[in-house]
Amino acid sequence: MVITVEIRKMYKYPFELVVNIHLNKYPTPLEEHVTGIKTVEEKTDNISGIIYRRKIATCNNVIPKFLRKINFLNVNDVHIEEESWLDMKQRILNIKSRCLTWAQYSTFHEVSVFKQSVENPNWTEFHQKGSIVVTGAGKLNRLCEVFAQAFF
Repeated sequence: MVITVEIRKMYKYPFELVVNIHLNKYPTPLEEHVTGIKTVEEKTDNISGIIYRRKIATCNNVIPKFLRKINFLNVNDVHIEEESWLDMKQRILNIKSRCLTWAQYSTFHEVSVFKQSVENPNWTEFHQKGSIVVTGAGKLNRLCEVFAQAFF
């Protein structure tokens, strides 16, 4: 079964501010489960000016102990890859995220877009879609998916 999530939000703040906060939000004491983030690749396209970044976040494994009896879930850290494309000319930030730790047993991905609002140029529109499919936990696949949904 596939769990899907879709979120739309309007931030009443300028695009530059919202993007800066998003790109620099971790690590922070306000989010105890994200223990680190490392930029592993960053480059700017000389023609378009688009800035590409690939980051790896290290997070605490928050899977409950009873689910960690499933061998592949019993790890200390979870690694999430985030790729982003920032186009300041078009005032849009596209982001794709996926879980690296359990890629062999599940598919977890998010696609997010921040863009300048057409309604008000001092506001920022946010749209995110995500999905989770667990295939490696047998009869507990659905339970793992429902648990993971809480972290979107």
